[in-house]
Amino acid sequence: QVELVESGGGLVRAGDSLRLSCAASGHGAGRHATGWFRQAPGKGREFVASIRWSDSRTYYATSVQGRFAISRDNVKNTVYLQMNSLRPEDTAVYYCAADSCDSGSDASAEYDDWGQGTQVTVSS
Repeated sequence: QVELVESGGGLVRAGDSLRLSCAASGHGAGRHATGWFRQAPGKGREFVASIRWSDSRTYYATSVQGRFAISRDNVKNTVYLQMNSLRPEDTAVYYCAADSCDSGSDASAEYDDWGQGTQVTVSS
């Protein structure tokens, strides 16, 4: 089981930037795809971005393409989500998750382990 801890959330204004971090520890930490998902109040969990371990291939939701960037530091077993040009509709709890099959899928069911989430609030 991989333990994941998110950090970096906060309250920002529209147009600002934030960088979220997802630190992995435990058995198999780092040797998995990592996905970011978000959940806004009253809505379902939504895929944001993912990065595979085997080839570093990245995937993005259409809504964040060109504004968000996912990357990783293999030494620190940490994945980052750089969020630029934030909009009020980006407001949500952001979760990172580990996929031991390294698929990088946009389906939450493919992910085995989840962090506790970090709140991102974007004011207009």
